[in-house]
This record gives sequence, structure tokens and C-alpha cells, in this order.
Amino acid sequence: MKLRFARYLPVLTWGRQYDRSALTNDLVAAVIVTIMLIPQSLAYALLAGLPPEAGIYASIAPILLYAVFGTSRALAVGPVAVVSLLTASAVGQVAEQGTAGYAVAALTLAGLSGGFLLLLGVFRLGFLANFLSHPVIAGFITASGILIATSQLKHILGIEAGGHTLIEMVGALLSHLGQINPITVVIGVTATAFLFWVRKGLKPLLRRMGAGPLLADIVTKAGPVAAVVVTTLAVWVLDLEGRGVSIVGEVPQALPPLTLPGFAPDLIRQLAIPAILISIIGFVESISVAQTLAAKKRQRIDPNQELIGLGAANLGAAFTGGYPVTGGFARSVVNFDAGAETPAAGAFTAIGLAIAALALTPLVYYLPNATLAATIVVAVLSLVDFSILKKTWSYSRTDFAAVAATIFLTLTLGVEIGVASGVILSIALHLYKTSKPHVAEVGLVPGTNHFRNINRHEVETDAHVLTLRVDESLYFVNARFLEDLIQDRVVDGGALRHVILMCSAVNEIDYSALESLEAINHRLTDLGVGLHLSEVKGPVMDRLKTTHFLDQLNGRVFLSQHDAWKALAQPLADPAKAAE
Repeated sequence: MKLRFARYLPVLTWGRQYDRSALTNDLVAAVIVTIMLIPQSLAYALLAGLPPEAGIYASIAPILLYAVFGTSRALAVGPVAVVSLLTASAVGQVAEQGTAGYAVAALTLAGLSGGFLLLLGVFRLGFLANFLSHPVIAGFITASGILIATSQLKHILGIEAGGHTLIEMVGALLSHLGQINPITVVIGVTATAFLFWVRKGLKPLLRRMGAGPLLADIVTKAGPVAAVVVTTLAVWVLDLEGRGVSIVGEVPQALPPLTLPGFAPDLIRQLAIPAILISIIGFVESISVAQTLAAKKRQRIDPNQELIGLGAANLGAAFTGGYPVTGGFARSVVNFDAGAETPAAGAFTAIGLAIAALALTPLVYYLPNATLAATIVVAVLSLVDFSILKKTWSYSRTDFAAVAATIFLTLTLGVEIGVASGVILSIALHLYKTSKPHVAEVGLVPGTNHFRNINRHEVETDAHVLTLRVDESLYFVNARFLEDLIQDRVVDGGALRHVILMCSAVNEIDYSALESLEAINHRLTDLGVGLHLSEVKGPVMDRLKTTHFLDQLNGRVFLSQHDAWKALAQPLADPAKAAE
């Protein structure tokens, strides 16, 4: 009972082993991640169309809850770029930005996402995330990165522009070019260039100057903070607000408030599908990062418990003034590299952000939105990877089609339609590929017990025996294909006396496929041809034994293909013996 309880509360496992060394490492990591998160949280709230404090609120309670329920010792939970974009897209369809309804809708979206993730975790349905293929995810993230960067150009240029697709955004930007604020452009472009240089060039420069690895890393991660400080001071000292520079303005100096999501049926109905998409995408991104980092320290990640941890985090965001969250790649890598030993590092980060919410928010009053936009642009452009198109084109044209379609539809029709279409296309392409499985005619490799494709190897065959190796599970999609293939092959091979289905790659036979096998058996019986099976896997055989198929089979079931070959591929001096 105790072990079962601890399974749902991983904190009880790692908490018992917590020591001074882990505390020191977690505190160092928390300081570094907190420095990184302050400007990032403000920026992602801007991306989501919410007040800047929402980003900080979404980084406090969710982190604490994940530390209790999550299994990853390095994953840093909070707002991320893609989820922020999805939030803006979903919430923007039900309420106008800047209204109370918009904030309530964001809370509701977080609550629905948290509830959905929690249900998946409780019922151990983490495998559903596998329906999002990696090429589709890569295509979606690339397209999202382009959309996010484009959406932030309005803040860098100092103009008003909207839109949810690339065409709408570019059109809005072009139509408002006459409203460009030159001072805002200088701030935005300078901040962007500086942040790109910090990301690429500052750390090597510091290392050449003799700085240690840890110090160089901390200073590099603090780069966005430097941009925030300098541009904020510039706006304040030079009174640039009066010259048209848009600023963050007043941020409440308080801890996250207690809030309630909306419970209106219409609101829930409108946000249900977006919440599911956000949940699945967030989970896939989170679990990929968590497993990668855990593998480096030979730690174990429980995907279903991760669902519970992320679900609890999102529910926490819904009741503390936040919006949907997940495990972020950048901050998690920083957390890991900084030496985080346990999820307590996240809890300490939450405390640091709480202190920032209480003491530092007045300092960002004059922070220009252009700087936050620059922070977002630099962060998301690292996600854009067009090489996935070249890689999938050279490896698999079907995967290329899924990637290209996801990118195109996301850019032209919006993020929700893009990712939904990518999922549907991936499933459709998989069904198409498995509808025509690879079926190889095999023969005996001379001097061995091995059987290989007759078109690839020099093998021994028998004109009276046809062996087909089916390299796919048999189910309703491909059952008829196998029927037609065997029918055509038997009609063309007048000397055939035996057909052997080599089932070494068949992991499942559903009822539709069973009926097809029965039909094949009846047809071959009428033609005087025996149907045999070889190398049937145990679970498949167990299922077949519950049916009448084996009793009606006109041939035999062989343990190995070599046994079948020895029994059937003999000179037919005694045909009756060969048919036994």
C-alpha cells in the first residue's frame, strides 16, 4: 500500500534521500533558472495575449505541483512558446484580448488541459500521445516558430497588427508599415541582435577571457536580463513612453491570486478540442525532454505519472491566475546543466519567482514590449528546422508529405487546423502503408536453416512449395490484400501443392484477418493446395486456439520454417506423405 501511494507521489521517493549536496546543487540551478525565467515568463504571457504577470503566476504553483507529482528530476515546467501560441489562438476565438472574458477563457483552457492530462494519467493512457509522429511534431514546431516570430514583429516595429495565419500577419504588417515607430524599431532590432550575439558568442568570449564554465554559463543565461535592464533604463531616463514606445506598464505586486476557471457549457465546448491538442502536444514535448535528460543520468521516467504531474501543474495554473503550461526544452536543459539533482530545484525556482512577483514587478514598469518580443523571437527561431524536410524526403516520402502538409496548413490555416491535419494525415498514411504490407517470397539459404527473400539472395526453392513471409500484423486494413495476393500467386503457379505463411513478423491477427485466413483456407482446399503456418508467435497462437480456424486448417502449423521446409519440400514421390 505504501509503495503504491509513493508511485503517485514521487516526492516521497526522492525526498527520503535528500541531502545537503543535493540541496546545494538544486539551489544553484534554481538561481540560474529563475534569472532566465523572469524575462521569459513576461514574454510568453505577451505571446499568449495575457497580462505580463500571468506568465509569472503560471510559473509558480505549477512548478510546485510538478515537484510533488512529477518523476523527472530536471524538467522545468512553465509557459513555453508553442503552448502560448496555441493559447492565444484558442482563446482569441472565444473572447477579445484584454477583456476579463479572455483571462477567464485562458484559465478554463488550463483547467481543461489539466483535467484531460490527469485522466490520461489515472487510466494509464499515455500511449495516445504516440499518435503524434515525430515528423509531424517537428513540422508543427517549425511552422509555429515562424508564426510566433512573425507575430512579434508588430512589437518590434511599434505598430498594431493581428492575424492567426502567416498570410494574415504579413498582410496586417504591410498595411500598417506607415505607422512604424523608429525609436521602437531601434530598441527591438538592437535587443534582437544583442540576444542573438549572447546566445552564440558571449560564452566563447568569456571562456577565452578566463571565466570558468559555470560563471560563463550563468552570465550567458542572464543575457536577456541585461537586455531588459538596459532598455528599461533607456525608456525611463529618456522618457521614450511619451514618444510612442509601448511598455509593459503596471504589474501587480502580489503573489498569484486564487482564481476560478469558467464553467459555462458553451465555453467548455469551444475550448475542449484546443485543450486536448495543447495537452497532447505539451505532453509529447515534455516527455521527450524528460526522457532525454533522464537517460544521461540513468534515471527512470514514468510517462503515465508524468501525465499526472503535468495535469496537476495545469490545474494549479487554472486556479492561480495562469494559463496552460508544460515542460520547456530550453529551461529544462539549463536546469540540468546547472546541476539540478531533484524536482526541489523547481520548487526553489518557484520561490524565486514568488519573490520577484512581490519585490521586482515595479521595476519592469518601463520595460518596452519590443524587448520582450526580441526575447521571444530569439527563443523560437532556434526551434525552426527546415532540415526535417530534406531528411524526410530522402528517407520516407510519406513522412515528408506529413511534415510538408503540417507546415503548410499550420502557416496558412492556423495552428489548431495544422496540428489536427498532421495527426489525421499521419494516421491515414500509416493505414495506407500497412494496407499493402511487405510480403516476401522466401527460400532456403544453402547450407543454413535461414530463409530469405528470393529477390535479394541466392536461395533454394521448390516449385511445389510457396513460402510467403508477411512482414506486418494482419488486421482489417490489409486482410483483403493478403487474400488477393495468395489468389493471384496460386493461379499463376500451376504446380503448387503447398502454401506456407511464415508468421515471424506477425504480432497480431484481428477478427477481420482471421476471416480472411479462413477464406484463403477454403479456396486453397478447393484447389487441392495445402495452407500451412510457421513460426507463429505465442500470443497469436493463443488467440487462434480460441477459434475453429486451426481445426479447419487443411495443412499444419510448424514450429519453425525449416521444419516446414523439411516436411514439404521433398521430392514428391509420395504426395500423400507430403500432404500430411
